[in-house]
Amino acid sequence: MTPGRFRHFLAIDWSGAAGERHKGIALAIADAQGGPPVLVRPPPRGWSRSEVLHILRDELPPDTLVGMDLGIALPHADCGAFFPHNEVLLPDAPALWALIDDICDSDDFLAATSFTEHARYAPYFRRHGGRQGEHFGCDGAEHGRGRFRVTEHAQAAMGCKPYSNFNLVGAAQVGKSSLTGMRLLNRLRGHLPVWPIDPLPQQGSAIVEIYTTLAAMEAGRSSARSKMRSVADLNAALDVLDSPPIAGAGDIDDHSSDALVTAAWLRLVAGERARWHPTGLTNEIARTEGWTFGAV
Repeated sequence: MTPGRFRHFLAIDWSGAAGERHKGIALAIADAQGGPPVLVRPPPRGWSRSEVLHILRDELPPDTLVGMDLGIALPHADCGAFFPHNEVLLPDAPALWALIDDICDSDDFLAATSFTEHARYAPYFRRHGGRQGEHFGCDGAEHGRGRFRVTEHAQAAMGCKPYSNFNLVGAAQVGKSSLTGMRLLNRLRGHLPVWPIDPLPQQGSAIVEIYTTLAAMEAGRSSARSKMRSVADLNAALDVLDSPPIAGAGDIDDHSSDALVTAAWLRLVAGERARWHPTGLTNEIARTEGWTFGAV
């Protein structure tokens, strides 16, 4: 494995919101040779998830490390299954992706509503309207924050405040973006490996899960102040990451700044072998839950 071989670093701030186009999706790319990270210009009304899928499958520059801000799997290690008390036992994360994509086949725009409303799987989620499923916690008891993957416990130990992928409620929830992202990952099988569920290839491109807060923290921000909404703040963070500044001044939306700073961060740290061997990542966890790149 030669993680320092990547030539491009693409960070994607993802969205699980309803509808076709999303101002909350942002793409930024950094070149291994240097220069500031660059936003990939979106269509006038914002990116669609299908357009991002097309880029990843058909238009990705060679040897690109892609970071996607979403959970690539659901908790498994805590209960020994993605869905305990369920007759459907899935062996690994790709099987989970395929199940979600199959159930949601009729959902437009890579949405995942059919899965979260499915009678067999709805009991595992906290949904809008005060609907908390009986299996939202591992043992059926009430768990305020829901179930977490091992990598999310590692994030918490680093000072972050992760949210359960089974939680679909609140502005900071990541469940919807993760489930829609799993549909995209299923459609990329055979095109792009997803580390650590797949081994990191010796050549070509690959996807990793990112948590933009981790990148911001390594750029000198605190977890509580991870969002940057001015070019000045963004450029200060880029300077910490040994990146040239972007042009301009004034306000910037936090989706764009998240993508820009994370692309620069990926470029800086992807060649560090220790990043690919975090404490707590076993073969079983890699196969089922995956991991967040940068969580130690």
